[in-house]
Amino acid sequence: MAQANTKKRTNPIAFVREVRQEGRKVTWTTWKETLVTSIMVFIMVAMAAAFFFLVDLTISSAVKFILALGA
Repeated sequence: MAQANTKKRTNPIAFVREVRQEGRKVTWTTWKETLVTSIMVFIMVAMAAAFFFLVDLTISSAVKFILALGA
């Protein structure tokens, strides 16, 4: 029972060495890829904002029209 709860402790120097090794394995994007992706995100956000604005405008106009019928 006692052995099941014990954890292997890592030396801080070994931990830093392992982190650096893992960091070298990462594939980093180029500045051009980052720029293009960021522009695409901003365009999609603008399109989504316009879509939801139009949907909100349509629904609010329909509710106002329905409420005006009862007045």
